[in-house]
Amino acid sequence: MREVTALPHAIKEEEHVWIPMPDGVRLSARIWRPASAEEEPVPGVLEYIPYRKRDLTSVRDSIHHPYIAGHGYACVRVDLRGTGDSEGVLADEYLEREQADAEAVIDWIAAQPWCDGNVGMMGISWGAFAALQVAARRPEHLKAIVIASFTDDRFADDMHYMGGCLLSDNLAEAGTMFAHGTCPPDPEIVGERWREMWTERLEGTRPWVLRWLEHQRRDDYWRHASVCQDYAAVACPVLASSGWADGYSNAVTRLLARLEVPRKGLIGPWSHKFPHLGEPGPAIGYLQEVVRWWDHWLKGVDNGVMDGPMLRAWMQDSVPPSTSYEERPGRWVGEPELPSPNVDVRAYPLSENRIEPSQAPPGSAAGGGPATELHAETGAEAAGGGLTVRSPLSVGQFAGKWASYNAPPDLPYDQREEDGGSLVFNTPVLAERTEILGAPVVELSVSADRPVAMVAARLSDVAPDGRATRVTYGLLNLTHRDSHDNPEPLEPGRRYRVRVQLNGVAQAFPAGHRIRLSLSSSYWPLAWPPPEPALLTVYPHESALLLPVRPLDAPQGTEPEPFGAPEGTPRASATRLEPDEHRWEVRRDLVDYRSALEIVKDNGTVRYDDVGMEVGRRAYEEYESFADDFTSARGESTWTMRFGRGDWQTTTVTRTVLSCTAEEFLVHATLDAYEGDRRVFSREWSETCPRDLL
Repeated sequence: MREVTALPHAIKEEEHVWIPMPDGVRLSARIWRPASAEEEPVPGVLEYIPYRKRDLTSVRDSIHHPYIAGHGYACVRVDLRGTGDSEGVLADEYLEREQADAEAVIDWIAAQPWCDGNVGMMGISWGAFAALQVAARRPEHLKAIVIASFTDDRFADDMHYMGGCLLSDNLAEAGTMFAHGTCPPDPEIVGERWREMWTERLEGTRPWVLRWLEHQRRDDYWRHASVCQDYAAVACPVLASSGWADGYSNAVTRLLARLEVPRKGLIGPWSHKFPHLGEPGPAIGYLQEVVRWWDHWLKGVDNGVMDGPMLRAWMQDSVPPSTSYEERPGRWVGEPELPSPNVDVRAYPLSENRIEPSQAPPGSAAGGGPATELHAETGAEAAGGGLTVRSPLSVGQFAGKWASYNAPPDLPYDQREEDGGSLVFNTPVLAERTEILGAPVVELSVSADRPVAMVAARLSDVAPDGRATRVTYGLLNLTHRDSHDNPEPLEPGRRYRVRVQLNGVAQAFPAGHRIRLSLSSSYWPLAWPPPEPALLTVYPHESALLLPVRPLDAPQGTEPEPFGAPEGTPRASATRLEPDEHRWEVRRDLVDYRSALEIVKDNGTVRYDDVGMEVGRRAYEEYESFADDFTSARGESTWTMRFGRGDWQTTTVTRTVLSCTAEEFLVHATLDAYEGDRRVFSREWSETCPRDLL
């Protein structure tokens, strides 16, 4: 990234400003704005997240907020209620209280003498959720948003219940927020009240995984703040981005297809990162794009920001399987609108041992392309005209994370071992390059021998030497086949028609490779297994693979202009005092048949030099099972968070363990807080939650 020090405006920084809420609670803000803004007011830009502006996000914030402020904006970075140096307690994600606070912050910004009354919101992940959700509430002064790595569907397309299946990231993210929501404020900001504020947080917390397990179907809890319930509620322009390695790529294309406001979309090869910090690369000049967006929608500059394609996407070239990549080869492509006239959804019907030629409509954009055939290979046997599979719990150990965070390497590895426990179909060797852009779908005629069952569908790029790189995947809890609101048990032996939608992707399959479709009846530990093993029977004559094929001769003018190089202001100074440690290990014991995935994300100890705060963060996750006992599945998330300066030293240790029986989920959680070596708070939770067709 190129560090920019010469900016159009000299900036002034206010490290801490209190913003009062209507109920008397005060939120802590950090503000960067042009030094001349009080004489010449400028638009405001809000980022609103719970991850501690004074230390944990300070380095990242220093890259983009001063940069945007130096281009003529007042950037306001606010800690949510109950986090960082803000007062109160954070009880859960995306609550009505959180959004009402955001509206109050926007009103406050608009009323400041340095603001001209126009406000935008920006952010990644929680910050993007917040911006989109607040946009749907239409506050008067919010004129545009810029969002990265987000969703519009909190239930089925977040880290909770993908396709109605419980994701292990449901536990992992709950563990993350259990840790972040119980950290102390900084005494240098809040003074002697720091201990009182910390105690209020400790006493007011309850592990969020408990509430999330209390809502195992799409109900009003999940409908709240899910913009997919009413896209028309969003009335301001939206610039949306994500990455193919992220868990949030699907929402970008949904917003482009369904919003009614001016909108642009951008999807790169990245994991859960801002595009100017994108990993895997190439990172892009994202902040230049953001400034252009704000210039047009907040300042009224006629700069052509809406010219060109609606969607710019990175068409990924083939790569060998790896758990991490520095760069993903490929090229940028553009689509004028979504659904795109350049993408043809082709149906490849399955037959007993093959897939029949695609049935593209006459005159379609992709008409005349090569036919593809799939052949059943492994894990299958004929059963009354069907093909059967009952996957071992080991299928899924090389699946990687639901969303890649690139630390430790967390992308899926070679799929050949996974395919050994799956129902597998391959194309013949491709005669020419084939590109897809969008969300593949598997239409299945399927039956199960148990009332609760799931199917995981994976699409892989298979090289001539046999190595298989997973391209995309999808999950479906078969009890949710017709509705996430009202799931129904399966009738054993009865055939059902179901659709399994895979995550969206842009991927090129080169000539000489094959495309592989793999189906499994479990995918642990990415998704929690059903209560007991289920035998699935797939009826190929009534099933098909639908691929969103993008022709190689797409119309001229769809290739977007190249992006500039990544830019940002110099990073804030941080000194590593203790080394980090990252580990991702799959272990199998052939004596007691214990299998485990162990993940360590230890950031060591870092001193944030500007404020002298020393911070240590260590996260430990473990997911285990024994043989094919589906009730032996167990997940653990343990965090240690240390904050200190001189004689002031604090530590919180949070631990959450999720296990199950065939009928219940069992949660055991502990929270311990220390001043120095003295434990000052301890609490324990042991609760159960009935399994609801899960």
